[in-house]
Amino acid sequence: MLEKVEVARGVVPTGYRALQGDEWIDLPLGEVIEEAELCIHVNGRELVTFAATPVDQEALALGFLANQGLIRTREEVRELHLSADGLCVDVWLDHDVPAPDRQVITSGCSGGVTFDHLVQRLQPLSATLQVPADALFAGASELYRAATLYPRSRGVHTSALFRDSQLIVAAEDVGRHNTLDKLRGFCLLREIDSRGALLLSTGRISSEMITKGARMGCPVLASRTSATSLSVRLAREWNVTLVGYLRNSPMGPRGRRMIVYSHPERIVLDHPSP
Repeated sequence: MLEKVEVARGVVPTGYRALQGDEWIDLPLGEVIEEAELCIHVNGRELVTFAATPVDQEALALGFLANQGLIRTREEVRELHLSADGLCVDVWLDHDVPAPDRQVITSGCSGGVTFDHLVQRLQPLSATLQVPADALFAGASELYRAATLYPRSRGVHTSALFRDSQLIVAAEDVGRHNTLDKLRGFCLLREIDSRGALLLSTGRISSEMITKGARMGCPVLASRTSATSLSVRLAREWNVTLVGYLRNSPMGPRGRRMIVYSHPERIVLDHPSP
């Protein structure tokens, strides 16, 4: 008799066979991260459809609109509804929005805009924040503890905001860009000011990721993995400290480490080298 397992939102039960050493093992209670097409309707018209994990869909919709520059405050949203199947968010604003240039965006699409267009979108951040390296390493550990879907299924990204070494809010999604939209949406729904917060993510930092982080007013964006060439250029233009390969492994063979691609003066050591 199979053990009954509680099904969590955001994962789908999927039995599979695994090869461990020279032996096949059947795992009928396995799970995978849920991926679905989620649409956002604005003022009665479909604005965009993209791949996402159908969890915290309202936050995702609001954050997407904010990170695209279509709204700035929660007060601009007259109504917000989630469809019964959880795959469409209906948003009614107090103003019109321009018709989209494209209807479908995947979780890995950067939009195809040029560097000059991106630079002109935002003014450089003026924050003079300094962050202890230890706060980044502690945040990396807290980021993994905040993940609830990853331990069950893998294949999902997590991002989180921190202030004064305290986790403010975290979000998970199959798309790394979607996690930042969910964070922005949570901030709008919960009246959280993201400006000056530290932003940590498990996903690769692309131009779209750095754009969303800068729009949120985060002067430091760190990831466990790499940055792209365009994200580095934008981080330098926008006065954002971009950190990659942030690993908190004090007992590992390579220890704690990070790569700082831009504005390293913000990262300070408690015990600087002589």
